Amino acid sequence: MNNTINQKPVREIMTVAHKQMITPHYIRIYLTGQADTIANIATMTVGANNKVLIPVDKAQPIDLNDNTTFVVRTYTHRGADVAKQQIWIDFVAHGDEAPASGWATHAEVGDEIGILMKPKTKALCPDADNFLLIGDATAIPVLGSILETLPASATGQCIIEVHGVEDEQELSTAANITMTWLHNPDPTQGSQLIDTVKSLDLPTAEQSRFAYIANEFSSVKALRHYLKVEQQWSKDELYAFSYWKAGVAEDQSVSDRQAEKNNE
Repeated sequence: MNNTINQKPVREIMTVAHKQMITPHYIRIYLTGQADTIANIATMTVGANNKVLIPVDKAQPIDLNDNTTFVVRTYTHRGADVAKQQIWIDFVAHGDEAPASGWATHAEVGDEIGILMKPKTKALCPDADNFLLIGDATAIPVLGSILETLPASATGQCIIEVHGVEDEQELSTAANITMTWLHNPDPTQGSQLIDTVKSLDLPTAEQSRFAYIANEFSSVKALRHYLKVEQQWSKDELYAFSYWKAGVAEDQSVSDRQAEKNNE
């Protein structure tokens, strides 16, 4: 049965209700929307990809029918509170040059942002006994969402690369997951993720296993090759997608990132 049948696409301008600095480089923005919209979002998969519309000029209102008034970026919502009529979205603060990062860093109560969502109830991961979760700071929203849904019977590893020790977070899970935090103040110059994964004793094919990978283009490509080609993980045991490409804006790297994923 398709559980998305009663869900509706979201296309709405929301306003900032509250801003929380989770770590020095990680910002949580609470947004207020229409009551029926928030109730609709509350039925959708937390951690699924959605679109945010960043205003080109905060002094001017966003016009959903005029794409010159906003810049589109991909993010995930981390939760919804129907009673408070709020959802929340996490942003990595990595400078004002990036539209979403700059907007979140300077966001104030009452500021506008556009939200686009498609109906979705599909789980982020299939059922498995052992999980390998790999990502950088941009993947914390989805990896955090996955960790929250894992059963107590699950085991595995979660490896996340962030700016520094001050950006490590407490991510809750009922599963028996070993957390490893790597520190990299300049992820545009490379990543420690691939070497770290290669140092692990990975679950064998006899075990029920699944890997979820989300980070920079080059690292995703290397990790996919290592698991799929060198370690013989099947397509059904692996999801890998690059959220960004070093030196290239999101809207300019879409085709490269999608092509890399399609080569799985």
